[in-house]
This record gives sequence, structure tokens and C-alpha cells, in this order.
Amino acid sequence: MDQTTTLAHQNLLALLALTPFATALLLATMSRRAAAPLAALGMIAALALLAGLAGAVGGGDVVAVQRAWVPSAGLSLSLRLDGFSWLFAVLVMAIGLMVVVYAHAYMAGKDGLPRFFALLMLFTGAMQGILLSGNILMLVVFWELTSIVSFLLIGFWHHGPAARDGARTALFVTALGGVCLLLAMLLLGQIVGSYDLDAVLAAGPQVTAHPLYGTVLTLFLIGAFTKSAQVPFQFWLPGAMAAPTPVSAFLHSATMVKAGVFLLIRFSPVLGGTEAWFFAVTGTGMLTLLVGSVIALFRHDLKGLLAYSTISHLGLITALAGIGTQGAILAAIFHICNHAVFKASLFMAAGIIDQQTGTRDLRRLGGLARAMPVTATLAMVAAGAMAGVPLLNGFLSKEMFLAEAVEWHNGSWLDDALPYLAVVASAFSVAYALRFIMSVFFGPLATGLPRTPSEPSGALRRPVEALVALCLLVGIFPAWIIGPQINAAAMAVLGPGLPVYDIALWHGVNAALMLSLVAFGCGWLIWALTARRIPLGPEGPPLLRHLRGQKIYERIMLEATWVAPRRALRALATEKLQPQLRLMVAGAMVVAVAAVWGRFSLEASVRSTPFNPGFALIWLIGGACAIGAAWQAKYHRLAALVMLGGAGLVTCLTFAWLSAPDLAVTQLLVEVVTTALLLLGLRWLPQRRAELAEDNLPSARRRRLRDLMIAVAGGTGIALVAYAVMTRPLVPNVGDWFLANAYHEGGGTNVVNVILVDFRAFDTFGEIAVLAIVGLTVFALLRRFRPAPESVDQPDQQSATSGQMLADYLMVPSVIMLWMFPVMMMIAAYFFFRGHDLPGGGFAAGVTMAIAFLLQYLATNVRWVEARLTVLPIRWMGIGLLIACGTGMGAWIFGYPFLTSHARYLDIPLIGQVPAATALLFDLGVFALVMGATVLMLIAIAHQSLRAARLRDQSCESPAKEAR
Repeated sequence: MDQTTTLAHQNLLALLALTPFATALLLATMSRRAAAPLAALGMIAALALLAGLAGAVGGGDVVAVQRAWVPSAGLSLSLRLDGFSWLFAVLVMAIGLMVVVYAHAYMAGKDGLPRFFALLMLFTGAMQGILLSGNILMLVVFWELTSIVSFLLIGFWHHGPAARDGARTALFVTALGGVCLLLAMLLLGQIVGSYDLDAVLAAGPQVTAHPLYGTVLTLFLIGAFTKSAQVPFQFWLPGAMAAPTPVSAFLHSATMVKAGVFLLIRFSPVLGGTEAWFFAVTGTGMLTLLVGSVIALFRHDLKGLLAYSTISHLGLITALAGIGTQGAILAAIFHICNHAVFKASLFMAAGIIDQQTGTRDLRRLGGLARAMPVTATLAMVAAGAMAGVPLLNGFLSKEMFLAEAVEWHNGSWLDDALPYLAVVASAFSVAYALRFIMSVFFGPLATGLPRTPSEPSGALRRPVEALVALCLLVGIFPAWIIGPQINAAAMAVLGPGLPVYDIALWHGVNAALMLSLVAFGCGWLIWALTARRIPLGPEGPPLLRHLRGQKIYERIMLEATWVAPRRALRALATEKLQPQLRLMVAGAMVVAVAAVWGRFSLEASVRSTPFNPGFALIWLIGGACAIGAAWQAKYHRLAALVMLGGAGLVTCLTFAWLSAPDLAVTQLLVEVVTTALLLLGLRWLPQRRAELAEDNLPSARRRRLRDLMIAVAGGTGIALVAYAVMTRPLVPNVGDWFLANAYHEGGGTNVVNVILVDFRAFDTFGEIAVLAIVGLTVFALLRRFRPAPESVDQPDQQSATSGQMLADYLMVPSVIMLWMFPVMMMIAAYFFFRGHDLPGGGFAAGVTMAIAFLLQYLATNVRWVEARLTVLPIRWMGIGLLIACGTGMGAWIFGYPFLTSHARYLDIPLIGQVPAATALLFDLGVFALVMGATVLMLIAIAHQSLRAARLRDQSCESPAKEAR
């Protein structure tokens, strides 16, 4: 393969990875009518890219793209495509296309369609990220992303409690497994010496011989088993049935749950081949296969039956991955494909039945083959594939499974039991497939249904028809349709040089065929014996009815999140905030003293700064402000807040005095914002009248004395640490390196800003992401907050927080505060554009812009401001994150690590040379997010004040009405 072809394939692979995410981003801005066509176009584009890559991976080659991320730590953004991941990616995109077409008809007229299809494409991208990751840590990132997006999809109809509960359970279980998987991958990388997937896959003997192999295996299997709903983690999957049917079809067939079995097969050469692997993986798989098939027979909900059948088939694939031979891996990959096809069609058929009849209860359905003959035929063929009926795709992979169960021999008791367990589970599979067919489509036509059953529209049925046709084609012509792809996938897993496995319809009369016939006969017998009894009883087999995983999970969660914390709170703590803060500060002080005890010296090793009377006077004023704030907090909160601002102003002057103008500017702006926000929040504090009465009690005096001692001790300790640090030389001094390299490496003379947006830009990116989360959290909490009646009916006049009172207190007319808006905008722009070379930057500019909005809310009221200004802080936050992330990703185009900055001078006519750096774009993202987050919290507090005013007006009107 020449270099041009390789580069072309690499570009196709990069486009393949980005296509679902780009489509999701576009869908978020689309109208309802354009959402489904655009989503389908994204799936088709991905399939076209995969078709372009088919030749490169069909011969056993690997297409890889690698971009440096953190080269010093050996981390990279690596994409990797081989025959196995190619086949899986085709499966995801093809089933995804069918789901999109089905969802377009199924969810017609529903709300939030652009959001639904955007989440669906994001889910597709996350799953594809798992398949294409060439770095095991990057794989874990996409692994967790599937959990997060599936939470949003399962809870899409969040108005229903079942959807909320199912989404929370799925997120908790799979995210917990993701944490275990992350630990396993970190240990694997340390054992192998690299996080590159190719290096890890080639280090099987090294990993299995390592002392930490057992730990890695345990953590790895917890991660895989939770995602693929293996016993004992299977309970989250039936709860996910509260999702819209298209989501269920996609989640159960080609995504999410298949990620776990994909991981087991992919890492079987690394972690497999040992007795521990065989017993843990095959044993768990067989248990899940048996438990899932038995419970499925007793489920009355149609989607519940299909959910447990999914659990059962996932157990089958897991058991094959545990065996690990060439035939087992081939059978596992083949069954992944077959199960995806017939399970997607079955869920779509279940959705049609639910939509056309108004119920999914198997006890109420019956005789639908008369009213819906086409749908009935399609569903029965898909159910036959699920049961393993000959001439259908499920028969072939199921027979391969039985053959492996018979032929595998390692002399263990589990090996001897495999054929018997496989036959029993297969018999129950036949039984629940028969129950599905006979209960829904045969017998007298059901009466009293919410809707009169009839055939659905052609658009709703076309995806089912295509999938069922594929079941037949693969079942009859397997070698032509899918044989080469299955062999290429197995070669990618087990290595080159494998003999080609002949996937044929007929392999003669052998043990596997005999076991299949026995399973069919036993399955018919089980159904015949239970057909009348099961509809009359509760869900679940008698032996497992009291061991339901969901109930156990709910009990554990209740104990862990409610009962145990309440007991600990009653025994060790209090619900009051002040004692908790006191304990936290005292604990931190004890830990700090223990850390420096015996190693702390106040003797200065360098000459201290000479005494300056002016500086001492400034700090005397600051200390007086701090003491006054503490004293006035007892009597007048507004005065205490102003004095606290005075102490903050002294801190700003200190930074300026000690040649730290950036810190001085930032501190000053933050002081303004926090003072105003605290001022707005004073309304919700308890009234001082009752507290003043309590302050005269001896216990209150002791409490205040104790708090004073803790404050003095803490302040003294911080002062001593600061003195020790500032009077000792730092060797090596990292600050000297930044001073020497800021201009040449980052293109700016403001070293602080260059550090924030260039040298440590990734840290800044994480910090603004945290700020966005904090802003959204504060907004959500304040939206749920309702002011207490006493704080509304009898407001404390000393704590009033109107803007007019602040203006009067500071002797600033409100009109001047209004006129400050354009001035503050200009100051924000000034700070922003000068930040790379002079004090300022995106953070300072964002806070300044937030102050401009803050002054408007303080000077007038919420209604007046929002009638004249369109404030969309959440969009500002989102745009800021996108700009910051996009700037970092732009470096990849030129082959540099994420967030690598470039600086140069631009010649502008009539102006001359102007310094320019890509870090300016990153700083723009910081500006937008900081401004949006601050304004969002401001708006939340302002709206709470408006709500309180309305409640107060209503409480004042009620007595007047009664008097009239």
C-alpha cells in the first residue's frame, strides 16, 4: 500500500470518527422536519466512509491515525480500524440507519425530535469511539460517554417516573463499571509500559504472568459485565425499557450492551487463555444465558420479554468469548451480528404492536395475525431467528455455539457441564419465542384493547422488512453474505494465519445438530406445559421471584444513600452548616500541622523586604476592615459586607504593590461580583432579631470565642506558611523558566496570561468546564428553591437587597449605574485585547462584562432589564466551551498536540505589525464562558428576588381583601 493510499485511508478514518459528532451538532440546531433526514444522511455518510476503508482492512491490515495529546506521558489521540472494528462499525451504522428511519415514523408528532436525533447521533459517535480507539484510556472516555448519553436517551420522556428511575439505574451501574474499567486500563498500561492498544494486545504473556493479573482481570470484567448486563448486573437493562422504542431497538441490538462483549472479544488475546478467564467469563456467560432465558419466559410485558432475551443472548456471546478458540471467537462475532439484526427487528415490531394496540401486555394481546398479517409474519420470522430455526441467521451461530460447547475440553467441571447448560438454555429460548408468537398472533382476536389493531404505515414497517430479509439472506447464503467479513474480524482478533472457517448452511449430521433438535423438542414441551399457567401468575419464575436484582439494588441504594448517611449524621454530625464548617477547618488545620511538624523553620534564608510604613498602613486598614466585618456581622449585615469588600480591596492593593497587576485586576473584579451577589443573597439569611437574643446566652459567647480562636489559628498558620515560602529561594525556580520563554514560546509579554492560555491551557480548559458545571448547578438549585413564608411576609429591613438601597448607601444614583453599561463593555474589550501582553485577559474581560449586567439588575429590576436586553447566558457558556475546545482541536490539523498555540505578527494596512496568537481564540472562549456563568447565577438570584416580591405582594393583598 503506497503512502498516498495510506494517507487517504487515514483521512477517511478521521472523517469517520468525526461524522456522528458533527451530525449531532448540526441536529441540535435543526428544525423538526429536517432532523430525521439529516440523521439518516449522517449514517449513510459513515457507511460510505466504511465502504471506502473496506479494502484496506479486508486483507488483515490496520488503518491508524495518531495525534499527540500529552507526549511526555505517552498519551495520544489514536484511531485504529481493523477487520473486527470495521464489521462492528458497519453493524452500528446500518442498524442505526434503520432505527433513524423507524424513529422518523414512530415518533412523528412527538416533541423534542431534533434533540432526540442529536442524542441518537451522539450515542452512535460514542459507540463508534469505543470501536475505533487506538488508545486504551481514550477507549474508556468513549465508554463512559455511552453511559452518559444512554442516560439521556433512556430518560428522554423524563415526565414518567419509570424513565427517570431506569435512566438513573443504568447510569449508576454502568458508570460504576466504567470506573473499574478505568482502573484496569491504568494498571494494564503500567504493566505493558504503554497505553497504545496495539502494544497492549501484543503483551498477552507479559500481562497474564504479572502479579497484578488477578486484580486487572477482576476490574476489567466488572466493567465489561456491567455494560453487557451479565449476572449479577443484569437488572438495569429491563429498566431501560422505559426509553422510546427506537432507543431500545438500538441499545439492545448494536450499541451499549454490545460494547461489553466487544471488549471481551477484543481483549481475549491479552487477558484470556487462563483458567481464571475461562471460569469467570464462561461461567458468568452461561449463568446469564440460563437466567435470562428462564426469566424471559415468565415476563408479561412484551419489551420485558425481549429485554431478558437480550440478556440471555449476551450471556451466550460472553460464554464464547470465555472459551476463546478460533471457532468460539467466530461464533461470538457471528452471533453479535445475527442478534443485532433479529433483535432490532423484534423491538421495532414490538413498538408497532404497542402503537397499534395501545398495550404491550402479553395477557391482553392475541389473534393479531388476522388484523396485522404482514407485521405478524415479519415478527414471527424474527422470533424464529431468535429461537434458532433453520434457514434463519440465528440457527447458524447458535449451532456453532453448541458445537463449541461440545468440542471444548479442559477437563474442568464447567467444561463437562457446558453441553447440558447450553441445551437447557436453548430450550427456554425456544419456549419464550413460542410464547411471544402464540400469545400475540394466534388465538382469538383480543378485545377491549385501547386501540383497534391494524397494519401500520409503510414507513414504519420498511426497516423491519429490511432486517427480516437480512435474517433470511444470511440464514440461506451465509458464506456469500457475511462469511469473508466474519473471518476477517476473527483474524483481526486472534492474529493472521488463521485457517478460513467455512460458514455453511449444512455441516452434516453432528452433535451440534442433535443438540439443536433436542433443544427444540424440549422448548416446545416447556411452552406446552406453561402456556396456561404463566399468564395467571406474577412475573418471574417462582425460584427467582424473591431474588430480583432491581429490588436488591434499590435496597442497597436506600441504605447507602439515605439510611446510612442519616445514621452517621445523627451520630457524628449535625445538619447545621456552622458546626460542619468548624469541623472541616479544624480537621484541615490538624492535618497541616501534622504535615509540617518538625520540618518547619521560620528562619529566612534570603533577605526579606525592608519595612515600608505605607504598606504597613494599608494592612492596618485591611485588618481593621476584617475585624469590623466580623463585628458588624452581629448587628448590620450590609455594613459587614461593605467592610469585607474593603479587606478585599486591600488585598488588591497588596498584589499591585508586590508587582502582580494581573492578580490585582482579577481580585478587584471578583470582589465586585462576589460583593454584589452576596448582597443579593442577604435576603435569604435568617432574621437577626432572634439571633441577637441568642447571642447573650453563655453558650453563644463560648461559640463565638471558639470561632475566634480557630480563625486566629488558621490565619496565623497561613501567614507563617506564606512567610516561609516567600523568604526561601525556589530551586529550580519554574517562574524563571516562564519569564524566559513566555515571549519566544507563547508570543506574549504578559507571563501570567501566557501561562493560562498557552503553557497550562489544558488546566484552564478544565477549570472553565468546572465553572460551567458550577453555574448550571447553582442555577438548577435556585430554580428549585422556594423562599420561606417568614422571609417573605416579614423581610428584615437590615438585610434588604434592592439595588436602590445599595445606590443610596454608596451615594451612587441609579441612572449612573445604567449609564455604566457601555462603559463597562468598552473596559471589557480593553481587558480582552490587551491581555496577552498587558494585565487583563479573557477571565478579567468576562467578569467585567458580567459586572455590566450586574449593574443593570441592581439599578432597576428584573422586568426592566430583560425587557430591554436579551440575555442568554447558557448559550454564552456553550459557545465558550465550543470555542475553547475547537481552538485546541485546530492544532491537530497541523499535527500538534491539543491546545498547542501559535503566535506571529500580522501586517495590517495603515496600522503596521500587530501581534496575533491563536491563544486569543482560546481566551475568547474563556471570556464567553466566564461571562455566561456569572450572569447565569446573577439571573437565578434576581428571579428568586422577583418571586419573593410577588409572594410578599400577595401576602399583603390577602388581609386587605379580607378587610374589604
